[in-house]
This record gives sequence, structure tokens and C-alpha cells, in this order.
Amino acid sequence: MESTKKVAFYTLGCKLNFSETSTIARSFREEGFSRVDFSEAADIYVINTCSVTDNADKRFKTIVKQAQKANENAFVIAVGCYAQLKPEELAAVDGVDLVLGATEKFKITNYLNDLSKNDFGEIHSCEIQEADFYVGSYSFGDRTRAFLKVQDGCDYKCTYCTIPLARGISRSDTLENVLQNAKTISDKGIKEIVLTGVNIGDYGKGEFGNKKHEHTFLDLVKALDEVEGIERLRISSIEPNLLKNETIDFVSRSNTFVPHFHIPLQSGSNTILKAMRRRYMRELYVDRVEKIKATMPDACIGVDVIVGFPGETNEQFIETYNFLNDLDISYLHVFTYSERDNTVAAEMADPVPAKVRKKRSKMLRGLSAKKRRAFYESQIGNSGTVLFEGENKEGYIHGFTENYVKVKTPWNPALVNTLQEIRLDRIDEDGLVRFEWIEEPAALAV
Repeated sequence: MESTKKVAFYTLGCKLNFSETSTIARSFREEGFSRVDFSEAADIYVINTCSVTDNADKRFKTIVKQAQKANENAFVIAVGCYAQLKPEELAAVDGVDLVLGATEKFKITNYLNDLSKNDFGEIHSCEIQEADFYVGSYSFGDRTRAFLKVQDGCDYKCTYCTIPLARGISRSDTLENVLQNAKTISDKGIKEIVLTGVNIGDYGKGEFGNKKHEHTFLDLVKALDEVEGIERLRISSIEPNLLKNETIDFVSRSNTFVPHFHIPLQSGSNTILKAMRRRYMRELYVDRVEKIKATMPDACIGVDVIVGFPGETNEQFIETYNFLNDLDISYLHVFTYSERDNTVAAEMADPVPAKVRKKRSKMLRGLSAKKRRAFYESQIGNSGTVLFEGENKEGYIHGFTENYVKVKTPWNPALVNTLQEIRLDRIDEDGLVRFEWIEEPAALAV
């Protein structure tokens, strides 16, 4: 009798990729494969690629080598954004057997009839215009939280971004399907769901495979709030122009949505925002932050920002720095601009020298640490609920409050995936927050 074939997965990039890897993994399970860790010997290795950062491109070769080290005869498949944008480049990497583009990745098991190694990677990719159908997915990153994909693709034309080329037009899952997936997740005992997509504020577009909306993002949020069994819902990232007052007001009153928003800014200079073809000016961004803080004073607000965009002068960078410094936000995700083929920005004049980009990035990372610290300090003395995670980190268990304060306490496996009432007490030397129990958990009384 033939032994069960094994498959291993490696995911680069965003939460959306993680949710899609999980869906692809389930399709392998249905074909009788067993999933093993990427460091173990497997018959097939699937690498879900990303095109957003330079680093992700470079890491691909290293990951292929890692797979070959575990089993030199294994069949290696590349899927994801980079596989759609540059299939020939990935197919040419030594050891890669199959490259699947945006429409093919969810049909991956159809390509498994012949697992003999190829001399050169075989490519099945489409013109991105064909990526007009929606495949729902969700992932269990760990036992405590799941990423639920509600939307894919993007109709925006930001000058630095390849995502529309890699993922196609904006399209959404049906509301019925999202609710069904949310129910499936909550039935597994997972306490928190993070909503993901490429541009989730655009939810509703393409529910019928065209531009027609039946539902809006607000409809989605309201409907999810009613799903029984979900303790927490988190909105992963939403464009400032799509984050409406009604949504902010609803989250502030919601049973399950937590007071945590991640809102891409990209630059604090209106000149740069125009060059990026963003759909708002900095004034709108200030308005969104002030609205959130007026309704939820303890809300956590994260910001994406890009440094070193072509033409960004020192004055414009300082304008961004001061803008963020004055804004009541909690942390930054800093991206150093890198040129991308087939984007308008790659052809722009006055590229910023790499050394300058690096220096600006370092300055904003320092500002982020300062902002996070100030946010944590503002929360000391407050009580809240922590969801504990499943990993023993040097004798401690970590968790997050609803408003994304990271806490730690000595490891106890009985706390994993539980929600506990706590009062934030002090910031530890590693920057995480220590707390007191409001009521000591039964798990600790043993």
C-alpha cells in the first residue's frame, strides 16, 4: 500500500496570503495529502510568494534551496503575487517545477498528475484580466485567531503598486459566504477573526462578478457582529477614504469589533500623495484619526508609511515626520520605497538615493517605537481583556488586549486561547506590558 504523500507550505507576505495558503492546504488534504512542516521531507513544497517588498523576491531562492535540502527530489511549486507578475523569473530558479498565476493557484491539485521533476519550471498563468472570479479563504494561523478573506484585487491606480497587476480587479465574497466561513471558524473554538483583503473598504464590489454592489463594508461589519460564538473581530487595514463615520460609530458600539484600526497613510506630504495617486489628502487622514479618537479615546491606530518615494525631498520627508509625530497614532509600519517593474513610479525622475531611503526609514522606525511606548504608557491603569496566544516565549505567554497592547505573564499552557480580564500595571524592560489579574483565572488556582 502506498504511503500518504506529504506537502509543505511556505508563505511570504501579507495576512491575505496566509489565509489563501490555508485554503490551498485544505485542497491538498482533500486529495489525501498530509501536511508537514517546511523543514521536513515532503513530496511537494508550495511557496506562496509576495511582490510588495524587495526582500520577498530575494528570499524566494533561499526558500527553494531549503526545500531541496529537505528533499532534493521534491516537486516545488510557486504561487502568489510574484508568480503572477514574473512567472518566467521564478520558473528559471533552479529546482522550481511549476509556477501558477492568480487564477490557477486555487486549482493547484489539478496539476498533480505528474510529479516528475522538470528541467525547467512549467508555467500556467493568465492575463490578469482573467482574474475576475472570487475564491473565498480563511486561515488558522494559530489556535487563537484566524484570518478571513472577504475581498480580493484592487481598482486603485497607486503609482508605486503592482498589486492590481498581481491580483486583478476588486471583487468580493458574497455576504452569505463570509458569514458561513465566520461561523465555521467560530465553531472551531477560535476566539478572534481578522478581516483581510487587498482593499477591504471596497467590499461589496464584484459580488456578482461585475461592478455592482449588493452590500457595503458597513453591511458586512454589521452582519458579522451578529455571528454567534465570535468573541472578537478585527479590521486588518482600511483605506482612509473608505473608512466612513458610520463604520467608526458602529465599531465603537459593537459587541465584537475591537477598537483597533490600521489605516495606510503612505506620506504626510500632499505633493507626494498626489504623485502616488492616493485618493485623499493629509487633511482627510487627520479627520479620520480625530473621529476615531473622539469616539474611542483608547483606540489603537496603526499607520503604513512609505519613505524615499521618487522626488521626496528632505523637506517633504520632515513634513511627513512632523505630521506623524503630531498625530495621535499608536505605531507605524514603515516601508522603504523600492522600484517595481511596470509601475508609473519606477519611471519617475529624481529617485532618492538608497542611503537616504535607509536613513529616513530608520528615523521613522525610531518614531514608531516612541509612539508605541507613549500609547502603552497612556493605557497603564486601564482594565481590558487579553486573548492569550499559544507559544511559550522564553518562559512567558504573550497576548493582546482588544486595543492591541501586547502583554506578557509567566507561561501557563492553561491560559492558551482564553480571554482574561486584566488591569495594565507597568511596562517591562522589553517594552511589553505586565498586568494584574482582575480575577485570578481558575487555571492558575490549581
